[in-house]
Amino acid sequence: MTDSVILTFEHGIATITLNRPSVHNAFDDAMIAQFNAHLASVAADPAVRALVLRAAGKSFSAGADLDWMRRMAGYSMAENLADAGGLAMLMHRLNHLPMPSLALVQGSAFGGGVGLVACCDIAIAATGAKFCFSEVKLGLIPAVISPYAVAAIGARAARRYFLTAEIFDAATALELGLVHRVIEPEALDLAADAMLAALAQGGPGAQAASKALIRTVADRPLDDSLVLETQRLIAAQRASAEAREGGAAFLERRAPSWRLA
Repeated sequence: MTDSVILTFEHGIATITLNRPSVHNAFDDAMIAQFNAHLASVAADPAVRALVLRAAGKSFSAGADLDWMRRMAGYSMAENLADAGGLAMLMHRLNHLPMPSLALVQGSAFGGGVGLVACCDIAIAATGAKFCFSEVKLGLIPAVISPYAVAAIGARAARRYFLTAEIFDAATALELGLVHRVIEPEALDLAADAMLAALAQGGPGAQAASKALIRTVADRPLDDSLVLETQRLIAAQRASAEAREGGAAFLERRAPSWRLA
């Protein structure tokens, strides 16, 4: 049986590939479980410098699998809570990975597929990519992905696209802040290589701390407690071995030890 999610490693880069192209990489419970296991493995591996999330076939992800949805229709409340927990954990794990994450999006990213894009630190879309918060058309709501989607596009845009379930193109996704670049499909791999090369310049500890910093300061009032917290954070980082190595490398005009060859 073919794995629905494939994890590979090369030169410090982990790649997770959604691998159900015959159903446009739609999620089901088995796929979510496999995806969760791979994310846990990546997060725990100090040799991984970045994660690339991509998909096989014409689509990034069509969201929920229809057969899975039919099964869920007969679930009890307790069964639905347990089932939703898998997808909630998947989004949380992806969003909170310590290392940078990069989504490469082609074709359709609908429902939970948009959630995956929003959970990644950086997203690059092909010109023909299409996006949709499609849940209301099925009588559902984008609950599990909403914290990440709203953080990416803002509450005002969410009030439109969550309610209308309109399909929007890659240019609109760029305007909304859901993706960072839109390029021709044949250039996706080159763009990914350039982004990974940029990420390789940074200290992995500093990148993990920067991701945590964003979560700490986002949407908080700029009061004395936040000022003191940022003061504490930079003081702790300055004392780290990585910061000492970075400063020494700069003064000695050499590459720091974390730089990949």
